[in-house]
Amino acid sequence: MVSTRFLPYFTLLAGVLKAATAAPDGSAPNVVDLGYVKYRGNLSYPDTVAYLGVPYAEPPMGERRWRAPLALNTSRVSSEAGGQTVNLTTNPDFCVQGSTGAGDAGGAGSEDCLKLNIYAPAGAKKGDNLPVLVYIHGGGYVYGNPANWPFDHWIHQSPNVVIASVYYRLDSIGFLTVPEFETEGLGDLNAGFLDQIQALKFVNEHIASFGGDPSKVTINGQSAGGSSVELHLTANTGRNLFHQAIAQSVYRTPLPTPEQQRPMFDYYAEQAGCGTGSVATKVACLRQADVSALSHAQDLVMYNFTGLYNSFHPVVDGKLFTETPTISLLKGNFADVRVIVGSTSNETLSGGDNITQALKEYFPGLTQTDLQQFLEVYPESDFDNATQRFEVATGEPDVRCGRSIIGLAAAQKSKAFTYRYNQRPSTQAADDTEVHHSAENWMMFRGTSTGFNGTTTFQPQTPQDEAFAAELIAYWLSFVRAGDPNTFKLDRSPEWPAYTVGGKKRIVLQEPKTNDTSISGSIAEQEPRLETSRCAFVASKAVHQQA
Repeated sequence: MVSTRFLPYFTLLAGVLKAATAAPDGSAPNVVDLGYVKYRGNLSYPDTVAYLGVPYAEPPMGERRWRAPLALNTSRVSSEAGGQTVNLTTNPDFCVQGSTGAGDAGGAGSEDCLKLNIYAPAGAKKGDNLPVLVYIHGGGYVYGNPANWPFDHWIHQSPNVVIASVYYRLDSIGFLTVPEFETEGLGDLNAGFLDQIQALKFVNEHIASFGGDPSKVTINGQSAGGSSVELHLTANTGRNLFHQAIAQSVYRTPLPTPEQQRPMFDYYAEQAGCGTGSVATKVACLRQADVSALSHAQDLVMYNFTGLYNSFHPVVDGKLFTETPTISLLKGNFADVRVIVGSTSNETLSGGDNITQALKEYFPGLTQTDLQQFLEVYPESDFDNATQRFEVATGEPDVRCGRSIIGLAAAQKSKAFTYRYNQRPSTQAADDTEVHHSAENWMMFRGTSTGFNGTTTFQPQTPQDEAFAAELIAYWLSFVRAGDPNTFKLDRSPEWPAYTVGGKKRIVLQEPKTNDTSISGSIAEQEPRLETSRCAFVASKAVHQQA
């Protein structure tokens, strides 16, 4: 027997489900009409719909490999639908994955993956003009599956926004590079990033049908997604497609030149069975190759290629990017929008214990003079132990200094908010007290713990975790809605100070020391002067870092 205190909920749920199945003409709260096709989404909460796998471009297969995405052929989609409402209630195939480098083989996924997962309030319609969040996932530009970072509970918490999560080409499928792509017209550089731009174009054209406002788009990403946000801020194309930005743990990876990627291209082509002949012949062979051969080749690059530039990433192509992002930021050549930017307390993307070796591997362009200067800027005397020194001396240039570099640049033009994320997952080993890279993803996305080949495990969260996650989501969506994380924050949450040229204040995001879920543990703090000066030094090395 159902308790009477639950009857209002069950009555509402029954009504919503009845409406969702009783109106095939498109008036159901989980059906959207884009004009050329109707999609039925998954009613994941009574107030939330997830449209999983909305195509935003033509499949980039066959001769379209390593080409810029083609805008979606809506006539084709309409014809294939045949007047029927198309079900988008399960997650689509994700993009072909690369290896994480942890001994695993990549290769899962599909090339036909240029889709969006769109989350909207149930019944949202054209004219509602809800602000929009477009999320770009991380994974080093090598792997990642948007299904591992769902947003249903974000909409359920705040059913006054629309969220779109982007699938984009990865690893060699998205970022194969050789100069002849441009000089001989053999392909397009930065195809995976061009996918993101095409997704934003689709959002601008069609998000109104989901209840969204294309004039209120915030882009957001973590790690390589944060790097992508930084690149969108500084790219020569697409700055008009968004209006605010949230960059989490910006992956400050080098943007090499196409020529610097040539040795990796040659190695890759050889491993894929396409190593003979001219570049044109090799590319033609690669376009004919089975995707399994390409996946095997990119794994061999990950594990065996010994060149200095040994990963498939965005490059300075002379079109989208005529200089690296830090240079653009220092010059003031970037989109004039409000930003949130931050990192976790202890993250570094480097391993080992040799600072100069790790920095040289991460930033191959650093000179011996640069490396010696890094040791001088990060002296032993400033740290409690060698482990802490290594983490800071590599973590700041790898990731953390993106916070102050972007924050300072944005503060000079518009408004910036920065943060230090300081909460480890409750499932983390008790003797590991540090807050590592991606810790906030675990909190904000239901305990997601990503694995190999697009998989994840959703680990249990405590009531304290769930309360803290709600606090984070409220800050994020307040910024999306109002350009300020404070406007719609939870009542228990402290004021998040703006990051200014003169003030340099930020928020520390963390749970309270007690189990009381009615209070917040987050506090404001001053950016330490040593960190400010060290990150200014890091920014001064942007030319050699190529970041």
